[in-house]
Amino acid sequence: MKKIGFDNDAYIRRQSEQINKRISEFGGKLYLEFGGKLFDDNHASRVLPGFAPDSKLQMLKHISNDVEVVIVINSGDIESNKMRGDLGITYDIDVLRLIDAYRDAGLYVGSVVLTQFAGQSAASAFKEKLEALGIKVFKHYTIQGYPYNVPFIVSDEGFGKNEYIETERPLVVITAPGPGSGKMATCLSQLYHENKRGIKAGYAKFETFPIWNLPLKHPVNLAYEAATADLNDVNMIDPYHLEAYGVTTVNYNRDVEVFPVLNAIFEKIEGKSPYKSPTDMGVNMAGYCICDDEATKQASKDEIIRRYFAALCDLRLGRGKQEAVDKIESLMNQAGISVEDRPVINAAVQKSKDTNGQPAVAIELPDGKIVTGKTSELLGASSSALLNAVKTIAGLPDDLLMISPSIIEPIQKLKTGILKNHNPRLHSDETLIALSMSANTNPVAKKALESIDKLAGCEAHSTVILSQVDQDIYRKLKINLTSEPRYQTKKLYHK
Repeated sequence: MKKIGFDNDAYIRRQSEQINKRISEFGGKLYLEFGGKLFDDNHASRVLPGFAPDSKLQMLKHISNDVEVVIVINSGDIESNKMRGDLGITYDIDVLRLIDAYRDAGLYVGSVVLTQFAGQSAASAFKEKLEALGIKVFKHYTIQGYPYNVPFIVSDEGFGKNEYIETERPLVVITAPGPGSGKMATCLSQLYHENKRGIKAGYAKFETFPIWNLPLKHPVNLAYEAATADLNDVNMIDPYHLEAYGVTTVNYNRDVEVFPVLNAIFEKIEGKSPYKSPTDMGVNMAGYCICDDEATKQASKDEIIRRYFAALCDLRLGRGKQEAVDKIESLMNQAGISVEDRPVINAAVQKSKDTNGQPAVAIELPDGKIVTGKTSELLGASSSALLNAVKTIAGLPDDLLMISPSIIEPIQKLKTGILKNHNPRLHSDETLIALSMSANTNPVAKKALESIDKLAGCEAHSTVILSQVDQDIYRKLKINLTSEPRYQTKKLYHK
């Protein structure tokens, strides 16, 4: 079993207290820029074992009566149909998903802001759609010279041109489907408009990573660099904090680079800046809630290796760059790790060799035991590995049949005969459905099915890039999957 390294209850308590303190410091109104994911922060839960993916959401629920959520989306991202790679949906659809999720959690969603609006047809259509659903929408525009032309930005032709977002509650959480949406600019624009109206308001930033009070080269912070390798973010010592307080803290390059300009904008809006450093702007308390540093170090090293394989596969799929692969290789060297530190890799590769180069998948179970799955006439390797894993966890004999061929064969006939699929083997979702069907009459299958949830947090590796449906099933089961950067066939088109 993996060790717990993070005290989630302490985090929720301390984070709520810190945010309430910051609200009071600014006279009762705070615009909080939320970086990262608010309720499905799986990266944080992997590198900080014990961190719940919805920790930040639970923290906000503690103070929900004071919280108003504003979702920001870049109009250009709507026009280009930008996708969330982890969910396979466009940013505009994700806005709808986020609104539903926040409302389900009891949080008030006040409005949506379309940033860098320039009359894009898709953005205009999305605005009409939202308004038809009863959601308030505000438009913010591209400001020439942002963020460096401070006199123009802080003027009626700069921030003043943006529509004023009508908010009702003390804590306004500014969030977005992904990076580059314009969260910071939205916060600053609101400070300008609030100041013009004589309303006291402040700004703060909530980024979980890098963790400012961990060492620069701590594996948790290195794992953040690996996660953002495609953005070329670099962790660095905050020179402004060091100069102001004589204390070493960690921030990332973009915040450090923009701080002098941001400071000038604060001074222009309010007369003086409330902050002496980028670190001052943050409210993140995660570093204080690590209860087992060695556990977080190991979890973070594992994550860096997983990110390495993800970058290799992205490069093979044509959606990544060699620079990202090179950067993560450098991070692995800094952390003193290699792919040999991921046991499931050798197990999967060896299984493939033993089956004449056929695709194979290995899964490391919670007790450290590794099971494998091979490609057969009935099942794909990912399906075989899943069945073997639940069979082992349930304590069932290896040679026990859980799914009768009489259940599998009709599914294969449907796939190849009616649906004209060239591959008769069952994908992971089809296999789990077949297992569920068997569970109605087969107590062995029922026992195996009841063990599925115990796969959460397991490690897995495939010798080929799996189909999207197989990847999705492993993700939904919370199995940490990596793959070799190669396809099963030499075809040019791969589903």
